[in-house]
Amino acid sequence: MSSVSAVNKRVWAAVTAFGGELWNLRYDPLPPMSGPRLIGFAPQVSMCLLALYLFAGNDRELNGVYGLGELGTAVALLQSGALVLAMFYPIPAWWLVTAGMVYSAVAGEAQVPMDAAFPWTGEGMALQSAVLFLVALRRPVWVALTTLSASVLAGILCGIVFTAEPHRLTLNIGVWVFVAAVVVGAALRASRVARLELVRQQVLATEERTRRQLSEDRQRIARELHDVVAHHMSVISIQAQVAPHLVKDPPPELLDNLTGIRGNAVTALAELRRVLGVLRSEETAAPRAPQPGIDRIPDLVDNIAAAGVRVEFDTVGTTRPLPPGVELSVFRIAQEAMSNAMRHAPGTSIRLTLGYGRDGITIRVVNTAPTSRPTAAEGTGHGLPGMRERVAMLDGELATGPTPDGGYEVVAVLPVDPVKEWS
Repeated sequence: MSSVSAVNKRVWAAVTAFGGELWNLRYDPLPPMSGPRLIGFAPQVSMCLLALYLFAGNDRELNGVYGLGELGTAVALLQSGALVLAMFYPIPAWWLVTAGMVYSAVAGEAQVPMDAAFPWTGEGMALQSAVLFLVALRRPVWVALTTLSASVLAGILCGIVFTAEPHRLTLNIGVWVFVAAVVVGAALRASRVARLELVRQQVLATEERTRRQLSEDRQRIARELHDVVAHHMSVISIQAQVAPHLVKDPPPELLDNLTGIRGNAVTALAELRRVLGVLRSEETAAPRAPQPGIDRIPDLVDNIAAAGVRVEFDTVGTTRPLPPGVELSVFRIAQEAMSNAMRHAPGTSIRLTLGYGRDGITIRVVNTAPTSRPTAAEGTGHGLPGMRERVAMLDGELATGPTPDGGYEVVAVLPVDPVKEWS
């Protein structure tokens, strides 16, 4: 009985998720898009112009051919408005454009001539396919396939099942157009997800290189300590052992002191080797790579923007070279803050600002509210603590927290003494 109950719960959860997606009223705007734009405009403007153009032809068909009069104008306006709405609410827009088709087909079926396009007008078919494309661009593949199937089923019912007389059906053409729209939208979505994953992997690889560099630094310190300190400690031990033989009839107090010096040197040498064993994780170290600085931030911004994330980067004040430790901390803080924004705020826009002042530099990373929930909690959870440690190491200040519009902000101030900057 318990296994049956578990299966029923899983089935009910799947049905609930399925129904929830088909009635999803969540705000889901278009993601940042790269590549050529329609007649030089942004995607939002291009879609509005396309909706306006299709409205004129659709209104003419629904009035003159379907004989719906003012109701035809209302349906045409509803379907064109659905294309505009689909840029922000794709699922409600699909319901509207499909309902407009069903109403016009049912209400106008008796007046439609035998040679007229039915149940979709040419413009109505274009609007339906555009909305399906926008659904596939934002929602999972199974949601796009469900809306595609429902659109085709609605066309079959209106064009074949619930008609009194035969018509010149646009169903055959419509199916292929709708399938093409869904395939293209799903492919673009998969490409965008792959780019985001690639950037995430690059961030993880950078973190791994940082950990490896830290390990190499520890090994270098261990070798230097061993080569310098251990050598001198060994010399002290040998000298303390030899010294009594250089003095004729040395007093007992001198012998005791030299014995104590040698014993302390041997003990310190053993303790040093124990500590070096903790620092040294491997016997050999890989060649060291130069640490990134502020000059690498544009490359970091370009990598994130290439994944479809809108990133703005600007600099305030007069740029100047900073100590290597400060430049490394600036790079790591900016990298971690933008990585956190990508992981925890999908669809966000990021703005990175570096402010040069007389007494230091300010790093400010602000992201807008996410357009969807993250798929899963990612990362180690050490991002903010790591930033705080870097800032505290340089006697700086760090402030983090949500913004009024639902985004998140990270501000770090790193002081730099203008007198001792390069001393």
